[in-house]
Amino acid sequence: MRNLRGRFLLVLVALLVVVQLGGMAARESYDGPGPLTADRAIVIPPASVAQVAQTLSRQGVIQYPIVFRATAFLTRGQGPIRAGEFRFRAHASLREVLGVLRFAAPVEHQVTIPEGLTGAAIAHIINTASAATGAVAAPPEGTVLPQTYDYTFGTARALILGRAQAAMRKTIAGAWAERDPAILISNPENAITLASIVQQETPLADELPMIAAVYENRLALGMRLQADPTVIYAASNGAASGGAPISRADLGNPSPYNTYLFPDLPPGPICAPGLAAIEAVLHPAATTALYFVATGTGGHVFADNFKQQLANIQHYRDGLKN
Repeated sequence: MRNLRGRFLLVLVALLVVVQLGGMAARESYDGPGPLTADRAIVIPPASVAQVAQTLSRQGVIQYPIVFRATAFLTRGQGPIRAGEFRFRAHASLREVLGVLRFAAPVEHQVTIPEGLTGAAIAHIINTASAATGAVAAPPEGTVLPQTYDYTFGTARALILGRAQAAMRKTIAGAWAERDPAILISNPENAITLASIVQQETPLADELPMIAAVYENRLALGMRLQADPTVIYAASNGAASGGAPISRADLGNPSPYNTYLFPDLPPGPICAPGLAAIEAVLHPAATTALYFVATGTGGHVFADNFKQQLANIQHYRDGLKN
């Protein structure tokens, strides 16, 4: 009897040791470093916990899918396992991996739309944005606000374009409400059209109000705008509005976008202007200038009359000879 009692105590002690060792192993597996060798973003598809475990195992985030499944079940009260693209740090523990899947923000991608692009060029940028889905057609000119847009894996490209168009609507509405009441521009649509021309005329932000003022002064006097970007837009059938030379034949193009032939503003925008160009049109510089010519170094020199403009042009040509 005494021997039987001793054996029972020995078995009990052994079981307690095994349980304790198992608990220590479980804690080490839960909090210990995982096998992932470097930080990595991984797409977790909508799937069962078992399938998620297999995905994580194939990507080297976890070592034992069965342990992940058991731990996810035991901690299920903390929240569901989510689908999406998540970033896992190197050697993330099982606790961290589950925390990422339950609470972390998905990885954000970015698509940047620069100022001065046509609708076709904007569509190309959005359609080549990695991690997005679907395709978009070229938006109408001037309907997209140039800036950087964040999106997550699997976002529809149509949604990105929609956000960019909504941003332009909001921006022009706010800018128009704060416009200089003395400007000649009669509505937000015309403001975007003129801003698209101004955008293409100079790479210098501080020149935008002067360029805008020149064109608005011309409109007030009934002069033709004679804006090269509109000629480029007409000659390229809307594919571009800058960065190309123009020929004498281009100047004779009967397109309504040719502001050398037709007075007033063209029928619509020729590109997507940025906020700075829009603000320049709505708050032009105080000047009587009617002309400008490139300096050859990125900027422009302005003139109040044609005689002064001719002198500025000659000065520019003389500089090209030296």
